[in-house]
Amino acid sequence: MSVLVIRSFEDFEKFNGQDLGTSDYFRITQNQINLFADATHDHQWIHCDPERAKKEGAFGNTIAHGYLTLSIVPHLWDQIVKVENLKMMINYGIETLRFAQAVTVDSEVRLAAKLKNVANLRGTVKAEVEVKLEIKDQKKPAFTGVLVFLYHFH
Repeated sequence: MSVLVIRSFEDFEKFNGQDLGTSDYFRITQNQINLFADATHDHQWIHCDPERAKKEGAFGNTIAHGYLTLSIVPHLWDQIVKVENLKMMINYGIETLRFAQAVTVDSEVRLAAKLKNVANLRGTVKAEVEVKLEIKDQKKPAFTGVLVFLYHFH
């Protein structure tokens, strides 16, 4: 897989409206789920109690927190696009985020990204990226949404 390198607004502009690529698959483990539960103080049994989740849960196993799946986006995004020549990057917002499918423990997910729009705001590049977190062997994605980044180039 090749990583797309962006070094300026003009580089971004070339890909406006186009698919940017897809990351490698990433496995969600019970250890990651437990660590995320510790970090967020969200120890709901559907995430942290494998025995109860198997017996009582709707998914046959524990599931990742929705926000855990969202939190791996930077790791997966870096496998799709490498933005160089930066002074700073800011996560500006998330639009229309929808969690569509639970991610069960040991599932593999990957990020697909499309540049919805890019604008030059007096030297700051605003990139709106449509994302979809795909679950291996599942038709429905874990989530879809539009992430908004601000890039300040040198």
